[in-house]
Amino acid sequence: MFEIWNLGENVLLAWTRDKRGMQLLAVRHYVLAQAVGPGAGSAPLINEVLAGPKFLPGETFERVCAVTGWAPRRLPDGVGTGPGLDTNLVNNLVRRYGVSLVRDRAVVLLDAVKFSLHPPLEQMAMLNSLSFSVNSAYRQLLSKDIQVNFARTTTGDGFYIWNRVKSMDANIALYKLMMMVLADNAVAQRKSQGDLVPKLRAAFHIGEHYEFHQVEALNPTTFSYIVGQVTIDLSRMIEKALPGQILLGDFSVSTNGDASGDARYDTLDFVEQTAATLDDLHGLMVSGDRVDNIRCYLTGQSASSGRFPVHRYRIRDKHGTDRSVYNAKINIHREQADPIYLGTQREELGDFSAVSVEVVERGPTPP
Repeated sequence: MFEIWNLGENVLLAWTRDKRGMQLLAVRHYVLAQAVGPGAGSAPLINEVLAGPKFLPGETFERVCAVTGWAPRRLPDGVGTGPGLDTNLVNNLVRRYGVSLVRDRAVVLLDAVKFSLHPPLEQMAMLNSLSFSVNSAYRQLLSKDIQVNFARTTTGDGFYIWNRVKSMDANIALYKLMMMVLADNAVAQRKSQGDLVPKLRAAFHIGEHYEFHQVEALNPTTFSYIVGQVTIDLSRMIEKALPGQILLGDFSVSTNGDASGDARYDTLDFVEQTAATLDDLHGLMVSGDRVDNIRCYLTGQSASSGRFPVHRYRIRDKHGTDRSVYNAKINIHREQADPIYLGTQREELGDFSAVSVEVVERGPTPP
């Protein structure tokens, strides 16, 4: 596989096996771009291959070879014919030398406000502070047996963070990680002298992206990078976010593969589900004091009926593309210390650049 990959010149797309052994399909990077580009009739098939297991039955494998126009590479006779071959292990090996399409995964973007205006040493200190907050939040969640198999990659001004596990519970766990990161950062800001702790703005969205490993020296890296629609959406959202603001994308995704069966949930469902599980965070330590309770909600406008109309904002990026977003609030009350209020209140959104606002009636009024 290493030789066929050839330092990143080729992408390993899929593999199969027959009585003689294993076959690998490797193509140039530009072949994938052309195969899934606008108007390409092969896009649905190639995306399904990228999103699914790397092992393909013989007939499907031959069809993909025909679509790409590339001949497969056969490994030496006998390789892969043994009964003890672990298909999942080979899939993971091929994935490391290839590209995967991941659907319905949550990603967080944390961005340091006015980062580029600081001198390099201060930038280093700010990124280290943010990195510590991420690690500290992760350790706190582990103490409550909340598993977040998170990965991250830098944007220069901050981090993309995602959960390697893909499910609704995994997405909720990532949202909780974001809460604790922002809480740790907020307390650190109060205690800091100067501007060495960054002021953050955050965006959370669920969507699809491509995942791949870059070349480090002569080998693919052990950690992955992501690029795709969800990262594009997050970067455009964060451009519009005010300092301290938390934005959620407008998503509707499937629970296909979850224990709950095949259903769909949207942004409002997701926040309601997350809010219902926040008792799990009772007793966590934030800056030396225990969390008494946490509340999270999307802002809107109180109504006399006891309902809570949520505001959905339409923003327009520099390319003229519109996106719908929600403004989120997180209130963390501690036992022996002042509460931590994260996000921006509706009344403080005067400078938020939204093209329009829509009222969506959902859920009870938050406490």
